[in-house]
Amino acid sequence: MNASVLARLRCPVCAARGAGAPLTSEPRDGAALRCPAGHSFDVARQGYVNLSTGRTPHVGDTAEMIAAREEFLGAGHYDFVIDALGEAARTAYPGVGLVVDAGAGTGRHLAGVLATLPGADGLALDVSKPALRRAARRVPAALADTWAGLPLADDAAGLVLNVFAPRNGAEFRRVLRADGRLLVVTPEPDHLGELVDALGLLRVDPDKPDKIARSLGGHFTELAGTTHRRELHLTAAEVAAVVGMGPSAWHAHAGPAAAATVTAAVRIGTWAPSD
Repeated sequence: MNASVLARLRCPVCAARGAGAPLTSEPRDGAALRCPAGHSFDVARQGYVNLSTGRTPHVGDTAEMIAAREEFLGAGHYDFVIDALGEAARTAYPGVGLVVDAGAGTGRHLAGVLATLPGADGLALDVSKPALRRAARRVPAALADTWAGLPLADDAAGLVLNVFAPRNGAEFRRVLRADGRLLVVTPEPDHLGELVDALGLLRVDPDKPDKIARSLGGHFTELAGTTHRRELHLTAAEVAAVVGMGPSAWHAHAGPAAAATVTAAVRIGTWAPSD
């Protein structure tokens, strides 16, 4: 964990008690972070730090889901999303503060954004240990539950990314600078539509825009939104990977995968603090 990122972290145990105690690396070997009150948080051998305050109610994506995601994203199919996110970040980032990815998965999106922002520091947050094992190879990473609160100081971030992940509007606002921005990436209604009926995948919730607005309302105001689409020509193995890496992996689907041409469609919304 580099010094710039470490300086912006806060003890989640103390935070739950209304304090904002900083964390420092234990001098003996850096294998843990500790706050002045003595709360200690282990750094896994893979490089991420566990900043949870106990057992989380959910463990996030499984190792199988993460392996499928790494395979699919590694083939470049969603590079257009990373490119569009990087372009939005160049416009939105105020030039100071962390770039925080809440629900970062394997860290690929965050790494892509940081490549467009020379000198910026990043932090990947996720609740999935298999995801963080991979993310920590790319960026500083920590295990944290978005719903329980982010282990960061007030106003620590200049940019918060939220890519196909849960949203905690109050916490995003707390950690974001007044001149910072929140970038939210969500699937459009026709995202992977060709596979929905063929394989019984979960459909994009038609009420998703309203739910996003409710989750962020009172904390953020949307400034802009752009939609990005690509036609993807996938092998049977790649179809299986895209199914296996998303929420449909938790549900049975109809029949084996076959090669297919599918539409990938996402929306990137840029949000500003509303107060």
